[in-house]
Amino acid sequence: MGKLILLCQNPALTDWLAALFAEHAPQLDVLRPGDAQAHLAEVAVCWFPPAGSLGQLPNLRLLHSIGSGVDHLAQDSSRDPAVPVCRVVDPDHTLGMSEYVHWGVLHFHRGFDQVIAGHGRQHWQRPVQRKAEHFKVGVMGLGAIGAPVAQRLAGAGYDVRGWARTPRQIEGISTFAGAPSLHGFLAGLDVLVNLLPLTASTQGVLNHAVFRHMADGSALINCGRGQHLDAEHLRQALASGKLRGALLDVFEQEPLPADAPLWHMPGVWVTPHMASAASDLCIARQVADNVSRLAAGLELNNRVDAELGY
Repeated sequence: MGKLILLCQNPALTDWLAALFAEHAPQLDVLRPGDAQAHLAEVAVCWFPPAGSLGQLPNLRLLHSIGSGVDHLAQDSSRDPAVPVCRVVDPDHTLGMSEYVHWGVLHFHRGFDQVIAGHGRQHWQRPVQRKAEHFKVGVMGLGAIGAPVAQRLAGAGYDVRGWARTPRQIEGISTFAGAPSLHGFLAGLDVLVNLLPLTASTQGVLNHAVFRHMADGSALINCGRGQHLDAEHLRQALASGKLRGALLDVFEQEPLPADAPLWHMPGVWVTPHMASAASDLCIARQVADNVSRLAAGLELNNRVDAELGY
């Protein structure tokens, strides 16, 4: 097998990956930046690779994300676009995402955000309790993850709508498709959940044009990608009271820098990209399998469509 290099901006993540492969895929020849033979690597296993690092690998034959998303690779403009890109797809990913989003919806539906905000002031105020059926939740993105998330929320009694680029039919969900139907989908929403893939057309989609159609005092849950969100538009929507809060699990730069305004923005709840993640064993097995397939000239698993971006 060829040499594999770990490329992450977070040193702790690099250490974790090295230990993961040592335990679950010891047959791989794993290198780190700075190793004597690092420049000979044929496979780069990445999560937010340092700028310029991919361009320093003349023998690179495969880029492999350790998650389902691959947009973080685009931040390194030195990479060769002809090199194939693969991602990790964990069948349990949907369950984790469904649990996180359900918790997030409950967070706003039952007013836990208001209770926690008042805790420091010893402020005793019981939030108004609303039936789930009177609480409108919209899910943007109805793919392999978004559709089960919407179904879980509908099963919990919420009034759920879904929006996608192309028409979908999901039992128990009111669905909308395409740009012309977006405003109707957003009208009066209490919580908007974003699970869209990141493409040129969805970058910055969470902005004024979206927020203004939602209910006054509504909330946002973003589990898509950090680049979906216009942070300044979010700040303005929170300051005006149009939005009462936002639960954010994804960011343009991860880890989120300590001086990032989002840490201190009133009404914003930051979680460390924890909504759902592939298991250690799943990452190791899928990367190792694709390394073997590459060496044997076989079709790669979970290869990304360069035009679609996922």
